[in-house]
Amino acid sequence: MKKILTLALATSALVLASTPSRAGMEEAKALIEKYSQVPTFEAPGPAFDAKACMADKKMFVIPLTSANPFNAAISQGFVDAAEMVGFELRAWETQMAPDQWIQGINTAVAENFDLIDMQGGLPPEFLVPQITEARGKGVKVTTTHNYDATTQQIPDFLDSAANTDYVTVGQIIAAWAIVKTGGKVNALVLGPDEITPTAPLRDAIITYLKDNCPDCNAKYINTPVNEWATKIQPSVQAELLGDPTINYVLPVYDSMSQFIAPAIQIAGSSAKIVSYNGTPFVLDMIRDGDIVEMNVGESLGWVGMAGTDADMRLLCGLDPVTKLNTPAFIFSDENIETAGNPATFNDGYGDVHRPGFAKLWGLE
Repeated sequence: MKKILTLALATSALVLASTPSRAGMEEAKALIEKYSQVPTFEAPGPAFDAKACMADKKMFVIPLTSANPFNAAISQGFVDAAEMVGFELRAWETQMAPDQWIQGINTAVAENFDLIDMQGGLPPEFLVPQITEARGKGVKVTTTHNYDATTQQIPDFLDSAANTDYVTVGQIIAAWAIVKTGGKVNALVLGPDEITPTAPLRDAIITYLKDNCPDCNAKYINTPVNEWATKIQPSVQAELLGDPTINYVLPVYDSMSQFIAPAIQIAGSSAKIVSYNGTPFVLDMIRDGDIVEMNVGESLGWVGMAGTDADMRLLCGLDPVTKLNTPAFIFSDENIETAGNPATFNDGYGDVHRPGFAKLWGLE
């Protein structure tokens, strides 16, 4: 009897150790609930007279690539904000080519722009000589939506940076998978290591699973952007065929889904995709089928306006804003119709940011 009791206790302990604690599961559910609420506007800093302080100043925005609708939508947010305030802003066109980034910096310096903003994942580490030269000529250089707000340091060669809470985004993705599987996640995580925000997103997903779900597994595959069209589908397909128990594929950027979905279908897998960015065609995939299950997005018009706010404060000598006030928001089949049909980068989030920034900038 004693041996049986000992064995029963040991078995119970093993079961408890191999599944998320009640507290861990409740925490994951609470995280999902929090970011399923329509975003509210919280001012990133004190109000100021933007029109007056920007009367003689102009900005130059360089995206990672204009070919990515994500970057293009952020740039449009900058343009919209500049039109609201009434100052000159130029959105540079690039195709993810370093020589085009360099040309943009040189153009901004030659045309006497006051600030250069490198947005949406452009790695400024590749451009230190050009950035240093621009700053030496009095041009302020910053980034928007590039570094994580808590885990990544703003490099000394930049004047400032308006950062995103990528860690929370990664945690939301992991929490969703934990809740949906009851703590039995076997995930494939993909991301391009060369893009600045990949590391905090990747690490947040894997760390949250490890810390909150002892019975969960995750394997990571580095997928450089220029290899997405050739590497992602065969890599994912091979993994799914090799391990049919994989139940989630978690690309850190949702545009990768277009190459993942065919791999899931061909492999005959029931794995779901959960990702980040709120890219319209991926949101449409939630509506049209069952492979993409959830997507964490942000209003990119809001991102562009928030980046403009941070840049104006930098140019006007105000206290710096180093964290964007753009909340993450979960899209699933429960609310996907709010994203538009077809989906857009800004529908579904509400529009509280526009009057919020107008009041903040003294335009009302």
